Amino acid sequence: MKRYEKAKKIILWPRVAVIFFILLYQRLFSPDHSFWAKHFFPQGYCKFKPTCSEYGQQAIKKYGLMKGGVKTSWRILRCNPWSKGGEDAV
Repeated sequence: MKRYEKAKKIILWPRVAVIFFILLYQRLFSPDHSFWAKHFFPQGYCKFKPTCSEYGQQAIKKYGLMKGGVKTSWRILRCNPWSKGGEDAV
């Protein structure tokens, strides 16, 4: 049983690393979540709810790194001037 638990923890490291980098992006660069965002965009910037970075976190936690990464990439591709935006749950 211990061997299985170790293997499971090793498999989760890439997922944890990607979520860490998403959090880092949110804190430093995101126009919706960063420390400077409310100064420049008081009403928010993203047309989707949840934002793409929040969606990415949720998708990776729910589906794993590969499938969640594909879902997140598709969401980012849909974020363009011609999309309507709106509510988009994972």
